Amino acid sequence: MGTPSERAPMAERVEQLLALGGPLPIVAAGDPVLRRGTERYDGQLGPTLLARFVEALRVTMRAAPGVGLAAPQVGVPLRIAVIEDPAPVPEEVRLARGRVPQPFRVLVNPAYESVGDTRAAFFEGCLSVPGWQAVVARPAEVRLTGQDEHGRAVDEVFSGWPARIVQHETDHLDGVLYLDRAESRSLSSNQAVTRRWTQPTPEEAARALGFELP
Repeated sequence: MGTPSERAPMAERVEQLLALGGPLPIVAAGDPVLRRGTERYDGQLGPTLLARFVEALRVTMRAAPGVGLAAPQVGVPLRIAVIEDPAPVPEEVRLARGRVPQPFRVLVNPAYESVGDTRAAFFEGCLSVPGWQAVVARPAEVRLTGQDEHGRAVDEVFSGWPARIVQHETDHLDGVLYLDRAESRSLSSNQAVTRRWTQPTPEEAARALGFELP
């Protein structure tokens, strides 16, 4: 049996969360909500409450700061995520990683599938796993389907870093953390990444730490 708050209707639980005000607390790895998967969004919050929840996700993501945030990361098991990436990176990093700015977007009931067989590997972090990064090989291009916050259909192909972001956030909605897909030998503290592995690609890290790249 769950706690009373866990058994409460979804809208009531979200109202309680939003009553905290400001950036919402981010759930850290080890909390079951990050592993249970999510409930498909089907109007559980209503338009006004959904808009308030989306705005809270945006505020929390920006304050962290991060480039994406999924509802389970604030303790809400709904299939909703937000992304936004101003991509303030040097030109060589932009070219190597395909990191281009992404406007604020809401992903409702998203799902992705790879487009082609090309995979790209880069260091990746997560707001729910603070202090650490690891190299994750992911499809370089994916097709994302779902809806936006207004119920309009989304069917779009993402490539480069934006593809990585939408995969990472959609994985959260399936109870998957980036560590599940990572090269375990690449696991590095943020300090180690800053000191040693700031190159545009992780090739030097792969040689030094002993892991394979695609």
